[in-house]
Order: sequence, then structure tokens, then C-alpha cells
Amino acid sequence: MAILYSGGRVIDGAGKVFDGHGVLVEGAVIERLAPLDEFDGFDGERVDTTGGTLLPGLVDCHVHLCFGAEGNPWAAMVALRESQITMKALDNAQTSLRGGVTAIRDCGGKDYLEFAVRDACNDGRQLGPTIRAAGKVICMTGGHGNRNGRIADGVDEVIKAVREQVHAGSDLIKIMATGGVMTPGVNPEDAHYTAEEMKAGISEGHRFHRTCASHAQGSEGILNAVRGGVDSIEHGIFMTDECVEEMISHGTYLVPTLAAVKNILANRDHGVPAYAVEKCERVTVEHVKSIRMFYEAGGRIAMGTDAGTPYNKHGENALELEYMVEDTGISPMDAIVISTRNGADLMRLSDRGTIVEGKAADLLIVDGDPLADITMISRRENHRMVVKNGVAVVGRSTPRRAFGPTMTP
Repeated sequence: MAILYSGGRVIDGAGKVFDGHGVLVEGAVIERLAPLDEFDGFDGERVDTTGGTLLPGLVDCHVHLCFGAEGNPWAAMVALRESQITMKALDNAQTSLRGGVTAIRDCGGKDYLEFAVRDACNDGRQLGPTIRAAGKVICMTGGHGNRNGRIADGVDEVIKAVREQVHAGSDLIKIMATGGVMTPGVNPEDAHYTAEEMKAGISEGHRFHRTCASHAQGSEGILNAVRGGVDSIEHGIFMTDECVEEMISHGTYLVPTLAAVKNILANRDHGVPAYAVEKCERVTVEHVKSIRMFYEAGGRIAMGTDAGTPYNKHGENALELEYMVEDTGISPMDAIVISTRNGADLMRLSDRGTIVEGKAADLLIVDGDPLADITMISRRENHRMVVKNGVAVVGRSTPRRAFGPTMTP
């Protein structure tokens, strides 16, 4: 079944704008992006985008599906049975999709429960975004994430931990290079794993064709991860000129997660642990400064939210674009590219992330022009329709068709 989207502006996710063009979708695939006169005589289903903009679906490279954005997500999760956690993760994935996010990367779950959600969404048994999942985060004894991660100390044990994640079915490896905000008793500035441990874990992940992400907030830990060959730095709070230079030299992505700190500070009096509030107060200025410095230097950025952390709600992921534009000076067009093409590139989703013939029809239609007003994307009330693999899953005029499997296994 063919559907023609026409009438409004098209932003392709790679930095180009098309006016007077239509996008023809055949089944789950983008068949054609072309001037409207090429579609004269088309008598199939049409979706009128007049007064709005058609974009690729958003890609969030850092979420936690097993967390529900409570004031203390860890305490809320451990009070649930495994079956309840799994259903919660599915609900969070589906809520993100309804918020315009058609692909997500889970950067640390609970005993691989999120893998069942990933598999069900990716093969079409459940409605949801395309999901890549890390499994258990790998951390040192007493390190950030130790309450829920795979604790490993020393090169040999780190390698073994990576192999365990590969064996369990992980899509990427998540290694904790520094302390963090949400673990009590650790300092975000402190490097945790040594350079040798980081390099060993990353190399082992790459040996088995997994990308590697590193929670890295302090500058020493960032450098250890980058020099070890990591694919992405998550958060990157205390970056120095040296960090920026080495990340650009290595082609390392930064996944900033501005929403995480902002939501904790905005809800500090609503059940957020005091230690997390104190650390956020300490890091917030440096975080914004680091992102701006990296962006102005031309570094590669992919959107990530840390959704699931306190008051950082699944389904409100798109607010990250607003924070990038308003807080760090990223241009609206760059924020769109960061949140579509770049995210798909980091997640190795070669069939998604841009409006290109032959790619999956993961689409977001919004009111107005997001290049003039980024809130047209960032605020859900401005979304007209979300399309996943050619099927409108939410919208003001949702066609009734069966949901199909994703193209990417």
C-alpha cells in the first residue's frame, strides 16, 4: 500500500530542506522523495502535511527502559517483580515511540529483562521503537552502577565481563569510566577504570563487533575511554581542551544527556536523593560549557536523554532538542541532524535516520517550522503523526493498518 505525504516542508535529517516536495512510502520503505509534479496522477492514500514539517523519527542514544523517572528510580525498580519490570520496560519503549522517538539505545538494564522487550519490538510482535541494548553495565567494585551492573576488576575480569554481555545478546558494551550522579558515595570527577582496563574492555567489545559506550564525566576518565577506542562518551561533563581534541581526532561521539541534570534540579524537592541533587548542582555549569565547547570545535554529537532517571520521562525525550538549542547554542538544524542521522549512525542503523529512498519509513510530522521554533519538535503537543516502518502509530488522523516488523534484525 502506497502513501504520499505532501503539502508541507521536508527536512531530511542530513541538513537539507525541501519545499514543494512529496515523500512516497511503499509498505515499510521510503520509495521516493521528489518534487510534487512527479506525483501527478497518484491516486493512493495521501497524508496532508500542509503547514507542517516531515522529518525522520528521532533517535535517542541513551535511555534506561527499566527505570520509570521516579524521584528514586532504583528504589522503585527493586520493589517490583521481574515480570513487572519487563512490562514497565515495554510501556516505556512504547511511550517513547508515541513521543516521536523511533529508535532507542538502552544503556543499562536489569538482568537482561529489557532484552525481551527489544526482541519483541524489533521483530514486530510488539509495537515499539527499534531498540539496541547494552545489558549489564560494567563497573569496578564500588563504582558507578555497582548496584545493578557487572562488577569487574582488572584487565582479565573486564574482558570476561564483556564476553558475558556478548554471550547474553548485547548489542553494545557499556563501560563505566568514572563516578556518576545517581550512585551514592562516588565522585563524578574521579576516573574509575584504569586506561589499561578501559582499553581491554573496549577492544574485546570491538573484537566481537559491538560498539562501545562509556559513562564518562571527569576529564581523566574521558581520556582513558577515548584513548581506548570507545565509540561514544556519555555525558562528558568535565571536558577539557585536550578531551575535545582527542575526541575529534578519534571520531568519538558525545552523547550529552542534558535532560538528566535539568530534571533532577527542577524536581529536587520531590523525592530525589540528596546526594544526587548536590552533585547535579556541582556539575550543571560545567556540563553545558563542555557541550558548547565540543560543538563549537566541530565534534560529533548524537542525541541522548538518560530517560528513566529522576523526572526524566520516557515519551518526553524530544525535549532534549530544546535544551540543546536553548542551553548550549546548537542550531535547530544541527539539533535535528544530531537527533536523527547522527543517532542512527552511532547505533549502526544504516537503514534509518534520514529521509532517503530505500530507507525505513520512520517519520515524524510536526506543526510549523522547527527551524524557526524548535518547540515544534520538542513539545509533543506540536506533533501531528509518528510513523514507524510505514505505519502511523499515533496521529491526528491515523490510518488503520497492521504493524509490521522492523527492517533491521
